[in-house]
Amino acid sequence: MSQPQDPQPAKLVVGIFLKEKKLIPTVAQSLGMHFGAIDTISPWFKFEFTNYYTREMGRPLFRRMFSFKKLIHQEDLAGIKIQTNQLEHEYKQEERRRVNIDPGYLLLERFVLATGKNFSHRIYLKMGIYADLTLIYQKGRFRSLPWTYPDYAHEELQRYLILVRKRYGFDLKRTRQA
Repeated sequence: MSQPQDPQPAKLVVGIFLKEKKLIPTVAQSLGMHFGAIDTISPWFKFEFTNYYTREMGRPLFRRMFSFKKLIHQEDLAGIKIQTNQLEHEYKQEERRRVNIDPGYLLLERFVLATGKNFSHRIYLKMGIYADLTLIYQKGRFRSLPWTYPDYAHEELQRYLILVRKRYGFDLKRTRQA
């Protein structure tokens, strides 16, 4: 019989994509006010894998990733997604989003994104939010799954997540020592 155990705290990782790079400092400041100090910031990634957002946001689109120092409870992901949806709404202009904010969390063995869209591989959390198992970590690297969004399957973005994973490992050691 399996015995229930408390889950590990997770590393909050937030992906942002937008057209107007000049919005990043303001959005990053808003995220910091909600989720605490930013730990790492990725380089810019060109977001070119889909035209899904072009009509609403224009082109070209760019992605930037942030991780946060404070570890989170995995069950807080749904509430975090609700908060980031509200931030997206605050940055709207003429009823069009100017920024897309995708929160997720990283554990040593996986990377999970939050979404409001149901699909066969997504698990319902609460408040209309689902968990999307986006990447798994095996044999020293992240592995994409058949449903992984192409930008998260990209080698450069996964290299950034490996850096975040290393920092997360240090965070866990510090937490256990405290």
